[in-house]
Amino acid sequence: MPKSFDKTRKAIAKKKGAIDSLHQYSRDSKRLHRAQVRDEKLEKIAASRKKNERPYLERATFFQEAIRQNGEQPLQMDVIQELIKTFVHQHDEELNEMKKTRRPGRPASAKEDLLKVKIDKLQKEYQNGFLVPVLDTEENVKLLGRWEGSWSYLTTLKWVRVSSAGQVQPSSFPPRGGH
Repeated sequence: MPKSFDKTRKAIAKKKGAIDSLHQYSRDSKRLHRAQVRDEKLEKIAASRKKNERPYLERATFFQEAIRQNGEQPLQMDVIQELIKTFVHQHDEELNEMKKTRRPGRPASAKEDLLKVKIDKLQKEYQNGFLVPVLDTEENVKLLGRWEGSWSYLTTLKWVRVSSAGQVQPSSFPPRGGH
């Protein structure tokens, strides 16, 4: 949480006394305004970053649960492929349910459109190379099992891109560019 506004307010109060006595165009009121704008900008950037990180955190959580169900043992490639397919198609039931509840002749809702886009994006990524933590080595599986949900810890894991054809390519985390 940005604190520059609070620090600036405290510094002005220390110097002048009560902040109520500032007039609209004084230097101190401009300082307060700049600090407030800076705090709002930092909060907006942090919220945007969290929104961009969320899909990768959900992905890591999904594969962590799969590892835990397997007793934190490395997985074979065919099992990894099945897990990826399960992850890619996890929203299919919800989308079908939304299609069934929609009256005939009505346009798709915004939520339905977002789900379609999300599913299409995941399917396209799976065809080109789906980003997953390395699940076939003992070391990486243990690291993923110890993961507590923080973004910074994910960089310590090894990552690969697994395509639908079964090709495996080493990759870096966080992903760069539109793969």
